[in-house]
Amino acid sequence: MNTEVKKIDGNTREINVEVSGDMVKDKFEDVFKRILSEAKVPGFRPGHAPRDILEKQYGSYAHKQVLEELIPDIYNQAINKEGLDVIDLPKISEVKLDRDKLSFKARVEISPEIDVKDYKGIKINYKNVSVSSDEVKRAIDSLKESRKLEKIDDNLAKSLGYPSLAQLENVLEKQVFIQKENAERQKVESGIIEDLVKGLDFKLPQSLVKRQLEDMLRQAKVDLALKGIPADKIEEQAQKMREELEPEAKNQVKVYLVLLAIAKKENIAPDEHMPRRVMEFLLREANWNIA
Repeated sequence: MNTEVKKIDGNTREINVEVSGDMVKDKFEDVFKRILSEAKVPGFRPGHAPRDILEKQYGSYAHKQVLEELIPDIYNQAINKEGLDVIDLPKISEVKLDRDKLSFKARVEISPEIDVKDYKGIKINYKNVSVSSDEVKRAIDSLKESRKLEKIDDNLAKSLGYPSLAQLENVLEKQVFIQKENAERQKVESGIIEDLVKGLDFKLPQSLVKRQLEDMLRQAKVDLALKGIPADKIEEQAQKMREELEPEAKNQVKVYLVLLAIAKKENIAPDEHMPRRVMEFLLREANWNIA
């Protein structure tokens, strides 16, 4: 296999790939063997049609089948050979196939090189969470208003499935505590992310930005539809929404790539759980100041 990589721009590469010899010949033989066993050729018993007739009747099909089976395999071998960290599907072009040679070009986007430093021992100021009686009272008052009750007593608790007001207050206190604890944790994680991306400047892969933006736009349209906004009105706002969402899409891609760079350094699997696992790693390694 011969490969040559050409840099197109910051994250885009074009790979020229050429293979010849037995790999291509053997694939053609394999395809024609399958055709021979399955094809129904008038005048011949199954599996006994001459090769020249098969070539004439099924040559185009065999050509297409060889491409479909060989290109993905050869492409993967090529990017592994060149050590390319590809982050999107390739754009295949200039495909040429003979009986003993295959060549094509694959344009890909690769992950940018990101040198993340000082991600261990990040300073974290964490405030211990507590719930005041006033906060519990506000939660009770909110329930009272939503239930349109005149007073706060056991009837309010029973309307929500609790035997007494005291038990309802205990449950609400726990809920408020969890909400405040989650908010504090989110604040901590946001601070870590801010520290990580601060000062890092690299070119974002446009395929990832586009994909993230489309996902966010799709969700925004669903949210508007659930609010009863007509479909035509939603489409009228689509371009404006796209422009408003693009900065956040870019930021989310940047954060993801920084977390991915840390994952590679720390041998954390780059699967769908990677961002959560990297954050848990950073929290364990952080320098905590608990007040």
